[in-house]
Amino acid sequence: MLNDVDVIVVAGGTGRRFGGPVAKQFQPLGGRPMLAVTASRFVGLPGLGRVIVVAPPDAFHECRALLAPLGLPLRLAPAGKERQQSVANGLAVVDSDCAIVAVHDAARPLVRREQVVACVDAARATGAAILATPVPDTVKRVRDERIIGTIDRRDLWLAQTPQAFRVDVLRRAHAAAPQGAATDDAALVERLGLPVAIVAGDPSNRKITTPDDLVWAEAFLARERR
Repeated sequence: MLNDVDVIVVAGGTGRRFGGPVAKQFQPLGGRPMLAVTASRFVGLPGLGRVIVVAPPDAFHECRALLAPLGLPLRLAPAGKERQQSVANGLAVVDSDCAIVAVHDAARPLVRREQVVACVDAARATGAAILATPVPDTVKRVRDERIIGTIDRRDLWLAQTPQAFRVDVLRRAHAAAPQGAATDDAALVERLGLPVAIVAGDPSNRKITTPDDLVWAEAFLARERR
């Protein structure tokens, strides 16, 4: 199999909602920095060409040091002010023979390997695919603290990462979109009028946003080890 899958791990956030002096992606999780736990999920990924970590330049040395034990084919790219720019910076340094690029949040450390593979396979077949889960709760539309309607949730899904694309598709999507146009890459591809496939994800692929999320992730990892 050609090693034509590059993975962009977005680790440029400051974690303002998380709080504390340590950026969220470097918070300890299961005895390791969260970024290391996340990156470890891509060790042995079929077809892996490169893992590109997008991080603040002043954290490059720390990223190299904590990821070296994983033995991943690593490249670093500078984070931008917004996520969209960070992904574009990672996209600019993918390998020349890259066919599929998967974009993943460093703050989703518990993604399952088989779901990453399924997402990549779907992108090969369709051009673009994301992990997502159905909305489990009743959704209300609210204005001025009053309910003005109930939304049919049957067609609603919660987007996760990774989101995988043929590299030419993602490049076109970023080139066509103004900065701040979307909060995920799938939305940029949607702006081109191209289809994006849904691959069933898992609730365990949860984004770590608050300290309570980190406590939950610690408990999940402990169960996973058992």
